[in-house]
Amino acid sequence: MIMHNEWTQNSGKLVKTFKFKDFNEALKFINTVGQIAESMNHHPKINNLYNTVTLKLWTHDQNAISKLDFQLAEEIDRQIEGSLK
Repeated sequence: MIMHNEWTQNSGKLVKTFKFKDFNEALKFINTVGQIAESMNHHPKINNLYNTVTLKLWTHDQNAISKLDFQLAEEIDRQIEGSLK
């Protein structure tokens, strides 16, 4: 997996793009993110195009980035880094 960037703030959202070797790897990542999101009861916007996944995090009821978004981003990174070892 190749991360194109770190989490950035763009239009009131935390955004990060991930690139994988193929669609199956991207789909595994999306499922992992889904499990993390469910466990935190905080759900990102997920865009997928073949092997590229872009995540956007923001707190919908505040229409802004909150502490929970940063916590979700950290947990996603922690899980992904762990799977690369």
